[in-house]
Amino acid sequence: MEFEKIHNKGQARLFKSQYLEIFTKTHPLVIWGIYLPIIVGLLYYSAATMGFSTLRIMLTFLGGMFFWTLFEYLMHRFVFHFIAESERAKKFVYVLHGNHHEYPRDRERLFMPPVPSLILASAIFAIMYLLMGWNVAMFFPGFVLGYLMYGTMHYAIHAWNPPYKWMKPLWRNHHLHHYKNDDNGFGVSSTIWDHVFGTMFDLKHEKEDKEKVQQLMFAPKPPRKNLES
Repeated sequence: MEFEKIHNKGQARLFKSQYLEIFTKTHPLVIWGIYLPIIVGLLYYSAATMGFSTLRIMLTFLGGMFFWTLFEYLMHRFVFHFIAESERAKKFVYVLHGNHHEYPRDRERLFMPPVPSLILASAIFAIMYLLMGWNVAMFFPGFVLGYLMYGTMHYAIHAWNPPYKWMKPLWRNHHLHHYKNDDNGFGVSSTIWDHVFGTMFDLKHEKEDKEKVQQLMFAPKPPRKNLES
């Protein structure tokens, strides 16, 4: 995904209709507010109605979270960075993910908006149900929490410096994905699968470009001026 210029201000216009544009944006708290009740409700249903043991619920839930990391990697690598040939396919990939690479400071498009998110989540839930029956009531909440943590981590990587030293490789892997080579560094919430599939940057030999990293950070809000009465 190459652009003549990475824009540090503004955001992409994805649709001509201003009403459709509204549905392409969201805030992280909105997505958390939608999915947290679903997570809690399904886990309660697993215990109270289905009668699954606490240990089974915990292990299946953690399995769902771990599966998310693989799903995240595969989606980012093979769907978000799909090499499109037709103009229609190129437009789809741009709407899906390309706009984020051109406007990495657009904080309103780091989570999938509510409507397409719920449609996709429903389809994934249905597929999981067909594959594992009502084990999905324990597995799907872990999968969704993995998604919420991924989105929040993505937001944090663009907004701030890593809060702990051990998190710096995760930050650098994603920054290098943006400004160095988008054929590597597909893991956002985890670098596990980048290591497994050989797409991890060699961070020991990658010189850190602090200026380019800074360009990917959200611009701080200007301080409010005190109005004198």
